[in-house]
Amino acid sequence: MVNPPALPTRVFDLPERLAAKADPRLIAGDERHFAEVAATLERAIAELSGRLDAERRAPGGVGREAMERDLEIHRLSARLRALRRFGLDLCLGRMVPAGEEEPVYIGRLGLTDPSGRRLLIDWRSPAAEPFFAATHASPMGLAGRRRYRWSRGRISDYWDEVFTADGLAEQHAALDDQSAFIASLGANRSSRMRDVLATIQADQDAVIRAGSRGALVVDGGPGTGKTVVALHRSAYLLYSDPRLGHRRGGVLFVGPHQPYLNYVADVLPSLGEEGVRTCTLRDLVAEGARAVPEPDPEAARLKSSVEMVRAIEKAVRFYESPPTEAMTVTTPWGEVPLSAADWAEAFSAAEPGTPHNEAREQIWDELVAMLQGRIRAEIPAVLFRRALANDAELTGALSAAWPMIEAADLVGDLWTVPAYLRLCAPWLGPDEVRLLQRRTPDAWTVCDLPLLDAARQRLGDPRTAVRKRRHKASVAAERERMAGVIDSVVAADPDGEGAVTMLAGEDLRESLVDDSALPSHAGDPLAGPFAHVVVDEAQELTDAEWQMLLLRCPSRSFTVVGDRAQARHGFTESWRERLRRVGLDRAEMASLSINYRTPEEVMTEAEPVIRAAIPDANVPTSVRASGVPVRYGRVAELRDVLEEWLTANEDGTACVIGDPAFRETPRVRSLTPELAKGLEFDLVVLVEPERFGEGVAGAVDRYVAMTRATQRLVVLTGRPGGPAAGQSR
Repeated sequence: MVNPPALPTRVFDLPERLAAKADPRLIAGDERHFAEVAATLERAIAELSGRLDAERRAPGGVGREAMERDLEIHRLSARLRALRRFGLDLCLGRMVPAGEEEPVYIGRLGLTDPSGRRLLIDWRSPAAEPFFAATHASPMGLAGRRRYRWSRGRISDYWDEVFTADGLAEQHAALDDQSAFIASLGANRSSRMRDVLATIQADQDAVIRAGSRGALVVDGGPGTGKTVVALHRSAYLLYSDPRLGHRRGGVLFVGPHQPYLNYVADVLPSLGEEGVRTCTLRDLVAEGARAVPEPDPEAARLKSSVEMVRAIEKAVRFYESPPTEAMTVTTPWGEVPLSAADWAEAFSAAEPGTPHNEAREQIWDELVAMLQGRIRAEIPAVLFRRALANDAELTGALSAAWPMIEAADLVGDLWTVPAYLRLCAPWLGPDEVRLLQRRTPDAWTVCDLPLLDAARQRLGDPRTAVRKRRHKASVAAERERMAGVIDSVVAADPDGEGAVTMLAGEDLRESLVDDSALPSHAGDPLAGPFAHVVVDEAQELTDAEWQMLLLRCPSRSFTVVGDRAQARHGFTESWRERLRRVGLDRAEMASLSINYRTPEEVMTEAEPVIRAAIPDANVPTSVRASGVPVRYGRVAELRDVLEEWLTANEDGTACVIGDPAFRETPRVRSLTPELAKGLEFDLVVLVEPERFGEGVAGAVDRYVAMTRATQRLVVLTGRPGGPAAGQSR
């Protein structure tokens, strides 16, 4: 067990240059409050540790009792990890309601002392909303607000805002020339997204707290905090909306690529939320790990349509036709006729919506019942089923008419059997059918993944039916064994009275069989259904890829985060038009237009790049200037640029974009424009951006790459120093 770090005796550790802020009149009240928080935290950690140990030592129980125990252990563990992770820096800041003297402190989690006094209010609660949403134009009943900046568990700076005319006279406040938030924007980055909860702005908070019914589109340009909003909204919705709880499906967060997920990995745990599932689209399909980009743009276009995904249904139905010829089934107890009408009746027994491979078991059950009903002799069901299973002609006829199918085989056949593809996708022309054919059926591309996913959802796992059959047989065997035990106990009771006779009751016999303890199979955790899905960089999703997410969210409750101007393949329609086409009819819009990340100097250079290709691009307005102009140079200067920056900066991260040969170091990444999307770096060096490509895709790649910079941007070309192709000063 990891012990929590010792809590400091004094929480403020202000540098000499901020000595004026250390005036006891300004911070004494906070010091007293944090002393109470520290004492309560120590008690809470000790109490939670004891309760967790007790739960783990307690008997496991069976069925629902065991599940409830596991959930309680999970809840206690998550709470304990959060308290140990942060200590006093659970507190984000405080606010003072107008007309009151006592401040209200806001935390990552709620915290109450033994007397019931609320020491910290959870940031997601309605009572905490003014802390994030209050502005001078709309103070939301606040007289003042204080935000803390924490370093190594102590407060290294803080900033006060006063909202009312007489607020300054009523309270002690330390007012700076610019906010702690603005000051923090230029701070050095690391390999993980930094903690920004304390500096969430009003426009972002409004989106985070928006309702979850239907789809909410969050449209914003680079640096507007779309990713911040998406992550914080995930945690907020799980806390605030009981319809989205873990028992009802929970929340799925979908990011654009694995470097992005690595970058944001710490954010949700820092918000006290560990229950959100995170993944990329590739992670939803087993073949995603080895899928390569589609080499032919036209093949990619054909595969990316909703119509092609729907063709999977026809591809499966091709294998669901009952035999049209009668046959005679020979059993040890006599021969039984089986007509074409009987086959059709058995096939109709498959319940609607049952995956193909699992439905076959239902058909088999119907066949067994039908044939056994025609044998006059009393035959144990297990023996009769076993006899039919050994009938090669019967099982062969069923396998030919309703075979067990792997999703990979079904989709692979589409790309290697032209007649099968023409049957399933009759709208394709002869040239298009030829274009989609390939020699190796399982040479998977990214554009194959939605089709593989649709096929797997429609077919189900062939092994699932086998596992269910084994589980069913185990339950039956356990019932038979328990029945024998009960009969023996009852027979040993000479009086036939008392509690022993209760064992003869059918209900009690059933309750003694714990089928949850018998062999079973845990499903795919990413298969869904989920109560809500958050999608970042959603502008890149094809219509076919949207179907992967819709399959996992029947409620159609989505948060869609993206920027039309960052769509590599163009995005000429509106968000509502795009979502309506893929199956999301109800969509509300929210727009973020303030660039908190990218300095004004960088945006001045980046804006013409994207406007040349997309004149109506939603280019956000930067709120700060770095004072450092964009630097242009030659490719040969790359090493010098990096060495100069590394020497001058002990902290921070840099990224070289566009040079595959560059080898990464601990502080300098090497990425393509696509894999840089969603990330941010103190220094960005673009290597020959004119080679990123032509048209919209090339312009978007240059725009995305440029706007990753939070402090400095250097553009290196193969020509003498000057703006890269497609750029202007």
